[in-house]
Amino acid sequence: MKIYNKLPMALAVMAALCSGSVLAQEFTQEQIDAIVAKAVDKALAQRQAKIDAAVNKKADVITEPQSTAQSPDMAIPFGVKFSGYARYGAQFQGGDQKFVGVDGSYNGASALGRLGNEGNGGEFQLSKAFKGDNGAIWDVNVMFDHWGDEVNLKKAYAGVTNILASNPNAYLWAGRDFHQRPQQGINDYFWMNHDGQGAGVKNFDIGGVQFDVAAVAAVESCDPRVAEDEANPSRITCTGGSGTGDKGNYALTSKIHGMKVGPLDLELYANYGFDSKAVESDDRLKAWQGGVVLSHTGDKGVNKVIARYSNNADNSVYNKTDELTAVYASFEGNYKFTQQAQVEYLLAFHDYSNDADGADNRRNYGAIVRPMYWWNDVHSTWLEAGYQRVDYDQGGDNHGWKLTLSQNISIAMGPEFRPMLRFYVTGGDVDNKHTARVNGTDDDTQLDSFNVGAMWEAWF
Repeated sequence: MKIYNKLPMALAVMAALCSGSVLAQEFTQEQIDAIVAKAVDKALAQRQAKIDAAVNKKADVITEPQSTAQSPDMAIPFGVKFSGYARYGAQFQGGDQKFVGVDGSYNGASALGRLGNEGNGGEFQLSKAFKGDNGAIWDVNVMFDHWGDEVNLKKAYAGVTNILASNPNAYLWAGRDFHQRPQQGINDYFWMNHDGQGAGVKNFDIGGVQFDVAAVAAVESCDPRVAEDEANPSRITCTGGSGTGDKGNYALTSKIHGMKVGPLDLELYANYGFDSKAVESDDRLKAWQGGVVLSHTGDKGVNKVIARYSNNADNSVYNKTDELTAVYASFEGNYKFTQQAQVEYLLAFHDYSNDADGADNRRNYGAIVRPMYWWNDVHSTWLEAGYQRVDYDQGGDNHGWKLTLSQNISIAMGPEFRPMLRFYVTGGDVDNKHTARVNGTDDDTQLDSFNVGAMWEAWF
């Protein structure tokens, strides 16, 4: 009996179901019932603990699909893991702008707030983890995205952890990946972005501090250009899908994290950009940038201060402009008054200064606030208000505001829970006086917006 008491639960349950076997004959019915009851109680307790943890967790402002190889002691998931992010829906345009944006805004595609103010698309990832006989955990990840007419391969990389005896948590990777793209959610802004293909290491432990370092290359693409009708002119678009080779723009990236300054969490970023001979000699430049993030997580929410300085670049050292300096600073967070009443907020400042050509020099000021109320664990009402001013050194300024009311149906209570069905109405007004003066047109610079829509949004 002592031997059988050490058998796994699965074997014991199988024994209970196989009454004709010798194994089952070693148990009394009372023992079988007790084992099954204990297993059920344990499973229910674990399930409830997961639900409680999800409901009470502190939502961060950054969400992205994670690798399947997270730590050396993890259990390998069965089969292939499917994850990603997507949003699709329909929106009726009743005013001058389908998406409310101020011309010249460089700090987010939705600098006036993303609620009811973003297009359709998604990113879909498949991951598979393996564990070697030596204990090393490998994973292979592939992701496709759909943000336009083309479907592009955004990720195709492999990585391994628990491979270095002196540093078992270090994760070595190589391939094509989303890389160093810290994102602010409420204005949909990657304040750094170095997606590409290369190799590196993450979570390398140095005296209790985590260190990430990588060398990456921008992927070659067809006819990159700035779309004239894009709400955010800093976003580069393309007439087709990306290629498989390197474009000639490279970056050395680094990040130090896992540090504490009293009650604050500290992250430091340092990046260096350079070009190969694939780029014409007259166009080759070097760029660098540094960033710092101070965050505080409490029982009621999260607050973050972000600051970034770039030389010859803005948010990416891939894309370089001679004699450009760019400063970005923001304060953001969320606060939970009660489980039902919460608010998210953002204040942002962006200074774009080119000593070689000051025609586009500007300062962006933005503010977004989003109060949210949950009527129960399914239904919620959100209201988002945003203001943006783009103050040019020459020719005045552009400015605008947006207001969105959204009724939502979600899987649980909290802004971090998806999938979500959203039914919304958006109003706004933009005055692009500077743009009209520079273009020398007499067009009406006042653009109003009134849009009604419904969409599905999920990360999974």
